[in-house]
Amino acid sequence: QVQLVESGGGLVQAGDSLRLSCAASGSTFSRYAMGWFRQAPGKEREFVASISWTSISWTGISTSYADSVKDRFTISRDNAKNTVYLQMNSLEPEDTAVYYCSARAGGPRRSWDDYDYWGQGTQVTVSS
Repeated sequence: QVQLVESGGGLVQAGDSLRLSCAASGSTFSRYAMGWFRQAPGKEREFVASISWTSISWTGISTSYADSVKDRFTISRDNAKNTVYLQMNSLEPEDTAVYYCSARAGGPRRSWDDYDYWGQGTQVTVSS
């Protein structure tokens, strides 16, 4: 079992930056791939970014991004703090959504229904 709590959302202007955090508890965080998804009003939940899990035998981690956020957003994780981050730069009004953190055992995926655990979400609103 993994419990996830997001924070860091807010109201910003276009071009601004935000960093979302997702604190995990309840299990071995480093063994879970993590993902960020978002859902705007009236739209389906969509993939934003994912990051693979790490272990002592793993020499590197892999990340993946939606085309719409590539080169603007960066996902990272700090296993010592049981936290995954989403650094969002050059925000656009189209980025307005509730952002959700998710976790799954095994490799990262881009489909929301492949993830087992979810946070409650944090609102990000970007004004033009």
